[in-house]
Amino acid sequence: MSNQAVANRYASALFQLAKEKHDLKKIQEELQVVKSVVESTPQLVQFLTHPKVTVAKKQAFIQESFKGLSNVSLNTILMLIDRKRTDILVPMIDKYKELAYAAQDMAEAIVYSTKPLSEKEQDHIAKVFAKKAKKSKLDIKNIVDSELIGGIKIRIGDRIYDGTVKAQLDKLERNIVAGTR
Repeated sequence: MSNQAVANRYASALFQLAKEKHDLKKIQEELQVVKSVVESTPQLVQFLTHPKVTVAKKQAFIQESFKGLSNVSLNTILMLIDRKRTDILVPMIDKYKELAYAAQDMAEAIVYSTKPLSEKEQDHIAKVFAKKAKKSKLDIKNIVDSELIGGIKIRIGDRIYDGTVKAQLDKLERNIVAGTR
């Protein structure tokens, strides 16, 4: 069985447990913190996958490092360590986020802009594009991309709304090369 399939199963089980406890959002936020720590700390991944470090030491380290996590989140991570499945931690978190967003009629929107967007601008984009995505709410993640020249590009799932100056210039170039207007 592929790692993604295993990650999906763990995420589904965690999602069902979180749903029963009415903690979808809290657990999702906690897991995003864990994901950012794992992705920004390669030494942690090396430690968790090192064959000479005992499972007990790995679990003790995680318990000490992530004291603020709920029992559900912490026990899930400890179980992955016990079953030697820490390699699926990030894919499991991503799948859980997908399931939690679907249950809350939400989606993540990645907004590329030339400068950081204010809260007011992000709220406006969330309201306008939530309707287009047929969701009740969007979670905006702003990424600054200086190559855009101006405007914004929004990615919601597999859909891209590109209102950047760079995209318009590229389209104009293609039309000129093709000989059309």
